[in-house]
Amino acid sequence: MPSIAVVVSFLLIALLLWQLFRLHQACRRANRVDWGRGWVNLLDGLNRLFCYRYHRLNRIGMRLPKTGPAIVVANHVSGLDPLLLVASARRPLRFIIAREEYQRFGLTWLFRAIGGIPVDREKRPEQALREALRCLRNGEVVALFPHGRIHLDSDPPRRIKAGAIRLSQIIGAPIFPHRISGIHGAGGVIGGVLLRSRARIRAGSAIYPEEWGRDQLQTLVQGILEGDEDQEDSVAI
Repeated sequence: MPSIAVVVSFLLIALLLWQLFRLHQACRRANRVDWGRGWVNLLDGLNRLFCYRYHRLNRIGMRLPKTGPAIVVANHVSGLDPLLLVASARRPLRFIIAREEYQRFGLTWLFRAIGGIPVDREKRPEQALREALRCLRNGEVVALFPHGRIHLDSDPPRRIKAGAIRLSQIIGAPIFPHRISGIHGAGGVIGGVLLRSRARIRAGSAIYPEEWGRDQLQTLVQGILEGDEDQEDSVAI
């Protein structure tokens, strides 16, 4: 006769396997984007469950075209931000990622799997620009945070970097600005992910580069990312 300890251990293992199976099925149902790899698709589903159920993300539905090049930009308030954008999109997003973040221990494999584009801000940043241009010419969606690093509304003003503007004007791809708010762990990388939020994304109207000059685009995008409703109205008109 097996001991009670053996029986309990068997039941616990069976329960764990059953819960893992249920999670696997839930991730499959939640997945909305084909990343080209089954296990990445499961991670996509897991991320959507995490963002919508744990962080209570509003269901905006990112306003991206079904095909063709597009550039997604957003303000950057925490380490949760890219997860929220991915959860809101119905197409894969190719993030431009600072090389020091791309090479962070334990995460490089993930960034590589989702097609992240590492950028060295000190040495040869043009390499990332060329890769982003290649992706856009192939009809993909490139995403980036123009502030360059975490920047809160309470921080001193910081002019956004011009990478998204340059990409848009070279390719002619529309820019889709997004405003992230409601993050409980705003200002931190890990805290933003772990502390439960009531995350909100406000999607702005598409901005087409042929309608604006470079300086106008810069001012317009910066204003929307920082919550200037007048700038959003000017795009909608």
